[in-house]
Amino acid sequence: MMHEVMLLVRKDVLLEWRMRYAIGGIVLYVLTTVFVIYTILNSERAFNLLNYKWWSILFWITMIFTAVNAIAKSFVQENRERQLYYYTLVSPYAVVLAKMMYNTLLMLVLSLIGLVLFGLMITLPVKDYPVFMMALLLGGGGFSCVLTLVSAIASRADNNATLMAILSLPVLLPLVMLIQKLAGQAFFSGNDWSTLWRDVLVLVAFDAMVVALSYILFPYLWRD
Repeated sequence: MMHEVMLLVRKDVLLEWRMRYAIGGIVLYVLTTVFVIYTILNSERAFNLLNYKWWSILFWITMIFTAVNAIAKSFVQENRERQLYYYTLVSPYAVVLAKMMYNTLLMLVLSLIGLVLFGLMITLPVKDYPVFMMALLLGGGGFSCVLTLVSAIASRADNNATLMAILSLPVLLPLVMLIQKLAGQAFFSGNDWSTLWRDVLVLVAFDAMVVALSYILFPYLWRD
């Protein structure tokens, strides 16, 4: 099955490369969002009032809506004829795992781009980069897994854009709270990892639960 997963991931990468305007549009969305935040802060002379808490709120709000825009098309963009063709070739488990892996890689790239843009245009108050990168990795993986499953469910409905928003935001909110708890420690230096592992394990357990739920439920969606 891992061979099928890697082939499907390669297929998604090639399709994304051929339609570079799609990923370019997402990067432009991130750039525009960060530029709007910079413009508002600059016009209100609020840079001195921007502490690490407000920076973190602005950053993760940007990442949430970037993830929704980037991953919403996972299953929605593929018509039923193509999905039927995949049904005859590979197992549904390989399909959903491949989508999650590809979306996780995409989300990590977009998160790094967003982090660089925030650092260049606004500020970068992060002091403990290993902790923040761990939160970015687990948070991006969590966003990708949740939105991949929601995209698969929404692709079976007519008004899938509305269904994506209705289903994804209530599930993403507790994930954002977990990420914020871990990422909040990255704004202080000298963190002791022995006290951070519990937050890391909670995020890992959340991501694993979503992967397991997708692994169980997706075959029933696939056969519909």
